[in-house]
Amino acid sequence: MAKDAASGIKIIAVNKKVRRYFEIIETIEAGISLTGSEVKSLRAGQISFKDGYVKFHQGEAFLVDVHIAPYENAGYAQHEPERGRKLLLHKREIARLMGKVEQKGLTVVPMKMYFKKGKIKVELALAKGLKIHDQREELKLRAVKRDMDREIARHR
Repeated sequence: MAKDAASGIKIIAVNKKVRRYFEIIETIEAGISLTGSEVKSLRAGQISFKDGYVKFHQGEAFLVDVHIAPYENAGYAQHEPERGRKLLLHKREIARLMGKVEQKGLTVVPMKMYFKKGKIKVELALAKGLKIHDQREELKLRAVKRDMDREIARHR
C-alpha cells in the first residue's frame, strides 16, 4: 500500500485498466458500506477490481463485481466476496450520475480504493467506453512519441 503523508491518504488498490478501456470524464469520491471482515481483508490489500462497475437500484448506488477476498481469520462472520456494496453518496449526486448514465450512455467505474482519515473511500470515474480503434490509435501515438523522444535523446 502506498502512502501519501501530506494528505493522510493510504492507497489500498488502483484499477489500472480504467484508463486503457475508458475515457474519463470526471471523478467522484464516495464512501462505501463494508463489514468488519471486508475491512480487515482490505487492510491486507486483498481486492480485485476486474469488471467492477456501479449499478443504480431504487435511488441507491451499489459497487458490483469487485472481489474482496475472504478474511482468513474471520471465522463464522465471513463475507460474500463479490456482493454488491452500497456506496455512500448524497441523493443529488446519485440522481446526477443516474441521469448521465441513462441519457448519455456513460458508465461509472471504480478507479481506486484508499483510506482517508481512517475511512475507506472509493474514487469513481464517470467514463465513456473506448472503441477498439481508439485504443489502437492511442498505442500508435504513444509508440511514435517514444521513438521521437529516443531520437532526440540520441542526438543530444
